[in-house]
Amino acid sequence: MGKLVALVLLGVGLSLVGEMFLAFRERVNASREVEPVEPENCHLIEELESGSEDIDILPSGLAFISSGLKYPGMPNFAPDEPGKIFLMDLNEQNPRAQALEISGGFDKELFNPHGISIFIDKDNTVYLYVVNHPHMKSTVEIFKFEEQQRSLVYLKTIKHELLKSPREVKVVAKGFCSANGITVSADQKYVYVADVAAKNIHIMEKHDNWDLTQLKVIQLGTLVDNLTVDPATGDILAGCHPNPMKLLNYNPEDPPGSEVLRIQNVLSEKPRVSTVYANNGSVLQGTSVASVYHGKILIGTVFHKTLYCEL
Repeated sequence: MGKLVALVLLGVGLSLVGEMFLAFRERVNASREVEPVEPENCHLIEELESGSEDIDILPSGLAFISSGLKYPGMPNFAPDEPGKIFLMDLNEQNPRAQALEISGGFDKELFNPHGISIFIDKDNTVYLYVVNHPHMKSTVEIFKFEEQQRSLVYLKTIKHELLKSPREVKVVAKGFCSANGITVSADQKYVYVADVAAKNIHIMEKHDNWDLTQLKVIQLGTLVDNLTVDPATGDILAGCHPNPMKLLNYNPEDPPGSEVLRIQNVLSEKPRVSTVYANNGSVLQGTSVASVYHGKILIGTVFHKTLYCEL
């Protein structure tokens, strides 16, 4: 009788483990493949071979690109080279990427750039905020952009346990599985937050004190990384990971795919979601971001290459 009970308990336990495993595979889209959607006028950027995890574009068409991210569990094709910030002028006929020089006493050998964001001051001074992981810790580096010299001047490093500021840090919204990419609407009234593990985007109203109130959640069915806003339309562009298990268990013979979604009419009752780009990894692997400027799009990746298309 005791053996029978033990066998029954073992069977129940294995069944529960199996159900949990299947639920986990479903949650992370372990078996999902994408149908190809590829614009005709596209080519890879030669100078960007070690990732382009995040991209932000000035109204003038100058695009900042973070490259060379080294992160636990992720592939890296240049492990001995420090990360860099590249610049591209999307007004050029055949834009190329150039690495920006950094002055001001910054330790470039420990530079491990992740997400980036541009801030334009009232006097039109351009600042670049960069999430950095020196020694796998997290800081935010602030640089001033010198357009004439095409260089960055290091100003300061922000550190904090909550992600830290010399002044005030506070929680302005809760309820995310994993808040990842964040951007704001063109009119600065709304904040869009990508919840990568939950496969959705939270639409938040921003108050004067920067507290956020959730208005809606848009389900996408794919793991959402970074978000950008099309300045011409207000649409959200999302760099997505259709099969993250391939990203975490990298196999060059069966690489992770790439996916870019466009979300239109964000504040309406029925936002429209369409696919801008999708590839099974034969061209682009591990897409993390897409950013547009005057009918041109840059599609970046965590560790792979960068695609430029004319839409």
